[in-house]
Amino acid sequence: MLLIRCGAVQTPRSGDRIRRNFHIQVYLSFVINACRAIVARVFQGPMNASSNSARDVEVGRDHDGQRLDNFLMRELGAVPRALVYRLIRTGQVRINGGRAKPMRKLVAGDRIRIPPVRDAGAATVRVPAEVIDEIRTRILHRQEEFIVIDKPAGLASQAGSGLAWGLNDVLARIDPRAVPVHRLDRDTSGVMLFALGSANARALQQAFRGDDVEKRYLALLDGHLKESRVDVDQPLLRIRDASGQRKVVVDPEGQSARSSFRRLEGLPRHDFVEVRIETGRTHQIRAHARWLGCPLVGDARYNLNPPPEGLTRMFLHAGFLRLGWPEDQVFSAPLPDMLDQILESLRR
Repeated sequence: MLLIRCGAVQTPRSGDRIRRNFHIQVYLSFVINACRAIVARVFQGPMNASSNSARDVEVGRDHDGQRLDNFLMRELGAVPRALVYRLIRTGQVRINGGRAKPMRKLVAGDRIRIPPVRDAGAATVRVPAEVIDEIRTRILHRQEEFIVIDKPAGLASQAGSGLAWGLNDVLARIDPRAVPVHRLDRDTSGVMLFALGSANARALQQAFRGDDVEKRYLALLDGHLKESRVDVDQPLLRIRDASGQRKVVVDPEGQSARSSFRRLEGLPRHDFVEVRIETGRTHQIRAHARWLGCPLVGDARYNLNPPPEGLTRMFLHAGFLRLGWPEDQVFSAPLPDMLDQILESLRR
């Protein structure tokens, strides 16, 4: 039996007010936490903990397949996720004696070197209560295995790159077992899934690698597709451009990536489309749209054209997720008010 879950739709006026207050709160919190981190770095001495030496931890069978960053969050307790990434990036965390990346999948029997950290580290990151309350209202569905939320645009999935905390940290406050199964770009809104516990995370990650998951996005293209449906099967490669900015481009040396663009509505200068992706590469829809010559509206990284008046974000929304585990269910999130209003203005 197929179960369909839909998010509630807010009125435009109340939605705008909530979004405006939420974004202001997020911005102020980032500034405050950044200042706290600077003060802590200047005035606190070397890192110390209950133990002044590194620990050597063996990965048990229950954590086989878990990502390194999530494993460290559990081992280190309530520390900032940004600290976890810094420890990995600087090589202080080792797997079997070697360096590793945050998304490295652990194998039972792996030996993890975990360095000592400041006891006071957790105090440098405080997720505002208002943000936690806001995300609670965005829970679309919750069951024993996972939580589904309607992620707001402007909130990064994880800390790092100057961000003291991210959505992952917010969900950890709502349920300490929450583990992200996939990611959405900071400026992308919509359906996002969090597993509850490492065993469920492994099962859901396996589902995402197979045919048990279908993801659809709503996007506005700057330009028009050559046909009503265009399938793109082009490999993607991460690069740094001349300015040092990280980008993703179509390149034969890249990873395989497949996207399908279907026109829902043609407008004078834009196409409103639904995009299905078979793979989940970084910036996949954004890079494939750029390759087609129709970059996403509002995408400052891949589109040099100014967005329509009133649009202050990228027009990309994860509107639909079909999940086949543990039962066949569909989750959806309505198009945010701002994007809906932009469409209405372009129709005039």
